[in-house]
Amino acid sequence: MTDPQTVLTERVQQALAHAFGSEYADADPLIRPSQFADFQANVAMSLAKRLRRAPREVAEAIAAELSDFPGTVEVSGPGFLNIALDDSWIESEAAAMLDDPRAGVGFATPPQTVVVDYSAPNAAKEMHVGHLRTTIVGDSLARMHEHLGNTVIRQNHLGDWGTPFGMLIEHLLDIGEEAAVAQLEAGMGTEYYQAARSQFDGGEEFKVRSRKRVTMLQSGDPETLRLWHVFMDATIRYFNKVYGMLGVTLTDADIAGESMYNPMLEKTCDDLEAAGVAVLSEGALCVFPPGFTGSDDKPLPLIVRKSDGGYGYASTDMAAIRYRVDDLKSDRMLYVVGADQALHFRMVFAAAKLAGWLPETVSAEHVQIGMMLGKDGRRFKTRSGESIKLMDLLQEAVDRAAAAIADRGYDETTRAEIAQAVGMGAVKYADLSVSHDSEYVFDYDRMLGFNGNTGPYMQYATARIRSIFRRAGVAPADTTGRIVLGHPAERALALHLLGFGALVEQVAALSEPHRLCAFLFETASLFSTFYEECPVAKDGVDAETKAHRLALCALTLRVLETGLDLLGVPVPERM
Repeated sequence: MTDPQTVLTERVQQALAHAFGSEYADADPLIRPSQFADFQANVAMSLAKRLRRAPREVAEAIAAELSDFPGTVEVSGPGFLNIALDDSWIESEAAAMLDDPRAGVGFATPPQTVVVDYSAPNAAKEMHVGHLRTTIVGDSLARMHEHLGNTVIRQNHLGDWGTPFGMLIEHLLDIGEEAAVAQLEAGMGTEYYQAARSQFDGGEEFKVRSRKRVTMLQSGDPETLRLWHVFMDATIRYFNKVYGMLGVTLTDADIAGESMYNPMLEKTCDDLEAAGVAVLSEGALCVFPPGFTGSDDKPLPLIVRKSDGGYGYASTDMAAIRYRVDDLKSDRMLYVVGADQALHFRMVFAAAKLAGWLPETVSAEHVQIGMMLGKDGRRFKTRSGESIKLMDLLQEAVDRAAAAIADRGYDETTRAEIAQAVGMGAVKYADLSVSHDSEYVFDYDRMLGFNGNTGPYMQYATARIRSIFRRAGVAPADTTGRIVLGHPAERALALHLLGFGALVEQVAALSEPHRLCAFLFETASLFSTFYEECPVAKDGVDAETKAHRLALCALTLRVLETGLDLLGVPVPERM
């Protein structure tokens, strides 16, 4: 099976070569869906001046070369090509798609090794709503690349090292390991940090101990490392509760925190300095990538070693690039990180290229994540101005979902399962359905709505199709009928479904999950029209028509289930 738009692009390009010469074979046919036909090609308008011919004359020459096309090609207006596909072609392609367990999604050729850096909470503080978007978007991209056959290496770049850990470890000793672990596992990281900070700011003795502990940690003192592991293990167990509730695919094996790169930092700086890429400036070791200047028009420095000898984010990120290129053999690196880090990553990537650590054969991309806002248009916080704990936010989504389905007659266990799926699906889909680099308004009422482009609406669409099969007494996988297009609603749905495979490839190439959400929403909308206008399992529908329509239902269900799984949105059996 093949995406109609891809087929048309290839056929029109062949026609261009035959009509005007091989030098025109790579021209963009400018094919778009059309209200006047299935598609419209506007290439004649763009080529007319180059060919020194009237646009309509160019269009007629192209149409003449498409005489054997499986459909109709008509020249319209000043030179538009209106293209309609034969029903028989759509039926045969849809049948092949139904027979394909992957619903038309191919494999990457050649497959790549893709590193996806996402989530990355700070172990010294609570995991809050600011980490939600990076986690959800990153996990979706990892799922898509794996589905396409790429080798995906997840990297959870935890903030698990640095000067704050001196006071955090000393606070652990003061309150006792058992109490500290209990607090951290309960998700009270912010409270723990604030208590340690208060002691640090208020007592000289604690401050001296903390600074000494940092030195001991950095020098590898065994007991200090043991205490650091106690702290980190408890913190990670809490992170895993959040990941488990969200249903994301991150595991402990994916942790690649700042501590991992700590042993590499000295060599990173030495190599940059030896190569002349980094130079001393006011006591700090800096890289000055070309093209970056400040408001004073002076070159901007990327500081890889501070004047006091300490290391920062730039040091770690430079070491990480070299490790991911040289050791992980990555072909593509996706950094799913807040948009406010855009300048930092542009400079890091430029510095890595300057050092020869990021070759042209490897792509490093910052997948920018916009800020989450409240309904008031401001940064999403509690009424007291604090960052909202992520677990509290997720639990409220589940509680609201449970209230929304409370009157549907489910037993307690089933209701809890559906509420979990609907709540998490609503949160994840609401995030993924907007462009990742845009600001995003978090609104429970909107995201939990059963109408419009929401997670519950998409989940309900799949549940409704399953209910059709239950009434028909057949499983979707056992559908044996062929797809026949006897009604415009059937044709519109089938034609749309054929674009699924190409769309998934495009989403992975562009790192834009919202495009998949838009496709799935259109799928559900077209199915709703089909459902209303084309009875499937109702009385009076003859067996042959029923079989044809069940086949189309089965294909729609597979596309919706596959697409939602790639987004990481759970699909309950019933709603």
